[in-house]
Amino acid sequence: MNPTTSANPTDPTAPSASDAEETATEDAAYDMVKTDKAAGEADGAEEALAEAEDLEPDGLDDSDKQSSGLGAAAAAVAAAGLGVVALTGSWTGKVAAERETLIGQIKTSAGGSAAQQISEIYGDAWHSTALVNGLFALLALLVGVFALVRPAFGAPSADPQPGWVRAVATAGIALGVLGLVISAGMYFDLIVPLPTTGAAG
Repeated sequence: MNPTTSANPTDPTAPSASDAEETATEDAAYDMVKTDKAAGEADGAEEALAEAEDLEPDGLDDSDKQSSGLGAAAAAVAAAGLGVVALTGSWTGKVAAERETLIGQIKTSAGGSAAQQISEIYGDAWHSTALVNGLFALLALLVGVFALVRPAFGAPSADPQPGWVRAVATAGIALGVLGLVISAGMYFDLIVPLPTTGAAG
C-alpha cells in the first residue's frame, strides 16, 4: 500500500464531515449566546445608570416644588391676615393716633381756636390711623399678588397651584384694595369730614 495515501475513510476514529459541521454549529450557537448575554448585561447596566441619574434631578425638583408651594401658601394666608388688619385697625395705628392726640394737646395747651384744636387733636389722630391702615392694606395687596404670580417665576411645574391658595390670595388682594379705598377716604376726609365750629355752634 502506498504510504502517501490518506487514511481509510471508513476508519471509525476519523471525524466525519457531518460531525465537523455539527461541532461548528454548536460553537457558533454558544458564541451567539455569550454575545447576547454580554449585550443584555451592558443594556441592564446602562438602564440602571440612567435610572440613577434620573432619580437625583427628580428629588431636587420635588423639593423645589414643595418649597415653592409652601411659600405661595404662606404668602396667601399672610395677605388675607394683613387685609383683615387693614380694615379692623391695629395696635400700631392706635399708638400712632394716641401720639398725635398728645402732640395736639401740647400744641393747643397755651390756647388756640376751636378749629385748631379739632385739627390738631382729632384730625391728625384720625389721619394717622388712616395712614397706618393704608400701609397694611398696601402690604396685603402686594403679598397677595406675589402669592398669585409666584408659580410664573422659576422652574415650570406640572402640578397646578392649589385652588385654596389662589382663593385665599385673591381674598387678600380684595381686602387690600378695599382697605386702600377706605383709608384714602379717611385720610382725605371724604367718608366722614372733620367737624367744624359752625356745625358745633
